Amino acid sequence: MGLPPVDPMQLDVVNNEDEVATVVCNRLESAAKAAIAERGHFALAIPGGSVMKMLEGTSPSWADQCTLAYVNHKAVPMDDEALSTHAKASSLFLEKGWSGANVITLTGSADPAAEAASYAQQLQSLPEMTLPREDGTPVFDLILIGVGDDGHVGSLYPGKKAIVDDSDAWVLPVDAKTPGSITLSLPVMRAAKEVIVAACGVSEKSPMGKGAAMLRAIEGSEETPSTFPAVGLRGDTTWWVLDGAASSELSVDYAECYSFGGASQKNNVFKNIL
Repeated sequence: MGLPPVDPMQLDVVNNEDEVATVVCNRLESAAKAAIAERGHFALAIPGGSVMKMLEGTSPSWADQCTLAYVNHKAVPMDDEALSTHAKASSLFLEKGWSGANVITLTGSADPAAEAASYAQQLQSLPEMTLPREDGTPVFDLILIGVGDDGHVGSLYPGKKAIVDDSDAWVLPVDAKTPGSITLSLPVMRAAKEVIVAACGVSEKSPMGKGAAMLRAIEGSEETPSTFPAVGLRGDTTWWVLDGAASSELSVDYAECYSFGGASQKNNVFKNIL
């Protein structure tokens, strides 16, 4: 049996890719300030790809009070400019505007299993004031997520064993592609205080945008995490931010989630954030 669809109150549709980035960056700022006010530190996890690029040029005042982890990362040298998410993040924003941030990196080997074990150990060594726990699971203050056309989140792919892993591992090795990679587990993603799923833009892989994928992620009644991993993020702490293309196949049930085009805007969590 599938999971309930996403509550319209947890979805916002804005006009374009730039506005999605604005919402994401504003939510990032709000989450950081709340966490730092609560305990003096902010625990953040980010993916690669288009969502990471939304942080380009940012220079937060709280960077030296932030621990940043990667949702997923290829098992490659950290200075590999073509394949390393860390190298790309360093060029886009870490080196220029995030001075003092505690960035958790891989060792740079080609062994996903060893890298997953090492990454988990680094996370587990963080004190709870830096990375809180609940029932033995880490609780990031905010996790940013993108969704692939096949529904993958992080490096959790449909039909692969990692998506249904029940070992309580924080970090998993993945060999679905070459090179292999590591990924936060689905329970770790779901345990975050707040998850932002962002989908927007067009690309060679998605020339019409992510409409079909987001229909399955948000409304698919028969989908499970095994068939379409993004549905595993449905829940009370996940907020979805889409542009017009990514929302193009959603049903009329979500008509009031639009912030443009004349539709009435629900008083949801995103109201007034642009």
